Amino acid sequence: MNNFLLCFVPLFVAVDAIGVLPVFLGLTERLSPAQRQQLVVHSVLTATVVAFLFALGGSLLLRLLGITVADFMVAGGALLFVFSLTDLILQHKPQPLDSGSLGVVPIGVPLLAGPAVLTVSMLLADQYGRALVSAALAANMVLAGVVLTLSGPIHRALGTSGARVVQRIMLLLLAAIAVMTMRKGVEVFLHGGAGGPYG
Repeated sequence: MNNFLLCFVPLFVAVDAIGVLPVFLGLTERLSPAQRQQLVVHSVLTATVVAFLFALGGSLLLRLLGITVADFMVAGGALLFVFSLTDLILQHKPQPLDSGSLGVVPIGVPLLAGPAVLTVSMLLADQYGRALVSAALAANMVLAGVVLTLSGPIHRALGTSGARVVQRIMLLLLAAIAVMTMRKGVEVFLHGGAGGPYG
């Protein structure tokens, strides 16, 4: 049980479901409750599959491809920045949001299963074993799904106008998070940490 907690707690911090909730609320302002719930399922499933794959074979894959943690941070940050900037500029979208693709990117990856989750899962798998880390990952993703499901009542409490204000603010914060992620990746490069797959 102690080893499980030693895996669960770092992954809980890395997933940061509480921190993702306001961003999720801002991104799903235009979606119906049914679409939002479908998005929760897609996001959690995507994040779970990606995290499991990295926990089971990520270290080997990174070594084969020569990819570093810093590479993940810069690429993930760039992806988030483009997404958030596009939504901020395009105030009126010509088509409704596709809840399926939104669940994959950016909510599933890289918000729920970002560089921190992938890195922590690989490191913990090497230390405590893949089975224990997989159980801790599953528990964290279920918890993330519960937290995101609560976005519905929060959306109803805010109302349409309030939700739109939150959406603008959260997209701006998302862009800032993206810049911070890229900055940290660049700092790893500058400090000579890009030589190996673990930065």
